[in-house]
Amino acid sequence: MTTVIGVSFKRAGKMYYFDPGDLELHAGDQVVVETARGMECGDVVTERREVADEEVVQPLKPVLRVMTEDDHKRVAQNARREMEAFKVGQQRIVHHKLEMKLVDVEYTFDLNKIIFYFTANGRIDFRELVKDLASIFKTRIELRQIGVRDEAKMLGGLGSCGRPICCRTFLGDFQPVSIKMAKEQNLLLNPTKISGLCGRLMCCLKYEQETYEEAYRRAPRVGKEVLTPDGRGVLTEVSVVREKARVRFIGKDGAPEMRDYEFEQVQLAPKEPAPQEGGEAAPQQAPAPAQPEQARPAKPPRPPRRKAQPAAEGAQEGAAGGEAPARPPRPPRPPKSRGERPAQKGGENRQKEGGENRRPPRRGQNRGANANGGVRTLPKDQRPKVE
Repeated sequence: MTTVIGVSFKRAGKMYYFDPGDLELHAGDQVVVETARGMECGDVVTERREVADEEVVQPLKPVLRVMTEDDHKRVAQNARREMEAFKVGQQRIVHHKLEMKLVDVEYTFDLNKIIFYFTANGRIDFRELVKDLASIFKTRIELRQIGVRDEAKMLGGLGSCGRPICCRTFLGDFQPVSIKMAKEQNLLLNPTKISGLCGRLMCCLKYEQETYEEAYRRAPRVGKEVLTPDGRGVLTEVSVVREKARVRFIGKDGAPEMRDYEFEQVQLAPKEPAPQEGGEAAPQQAPAPAQPEQARPAKPPRPPRRKAQPAAEGAQEGAAGGEAPARPPRPPRPPKSRGERPAQKGGENRQKEGGENRRPPRRGQNRGANANGGVRTLPKDQRPKVE
């Protein structure tokens, strides 16, 4: 186990673990800690506690000190510098004609780096912009592209409920939200109604999703036949907030009627048996007792197939009044020996020396060597003349 405290560097930002050492720290205190990018100041979120070693990223950075008056003055001075750097960054973006929107500028506590946060539709080549900003501020420059959700979290605003947006106030990480959640919660699928300031689906759709899933597991599906205290009907709507189900019945005059019931009063109806010819439902009969299985009789062998005879022969046999004679059995094929090949059209087996089969040459090509002496045969007009 390791003793740690939780520190956050931004409002509703991610929490990081640090080693408190001998300092007595409480939630809400402001401290100066050492991070991977230098010295930073943050707020204590959780007090001293013991956590498992697997949850800690080693090496664990220490807490340097509690913030002093000089540290507070430096933070206020950095805030004024960030406003000036934001104006300069916007001017240089317009000068270089880059399709990007500058969102925020952040100075590190020790002034070793300036971070420019921006949004863009695609990849931006900002190498010239970085060189220009570095020549102006004489320090390290970092340009970081963020998404529309991160932009809304940095800028803040009021949601459709009239309260500050959740990601700005308390949400540390963004949870995945899908359109399926809006359908299961019976919301109007209007993009302006279910979208937040960032243009994405509202994060609050995730809050009640588990409650809706649990309610749908207790109630039958919409469109199924159900049994109620008033008889059999069809489930048309489920209200999770009121925990009631609306069922449709057929009235005496044939008009549909709607009635509401609690989830416990609605059950899935079993399937009705098929009606008989007289129009009444077939009475349920007790299942017949199982009988021992009997061996099936073997099928008789099929007669051998006979080859079709010509029409003239068939007519003669029909006239004689007798059946066609049985086909004589085929003589057995001679066994094939390795190295032999069936005769070709010429009536001879084409073999090489040594008894190996040789593939006949293609038409139009000269034979490379014959079986007699390996002499290449040439056309008559190319043969040498013998005197």
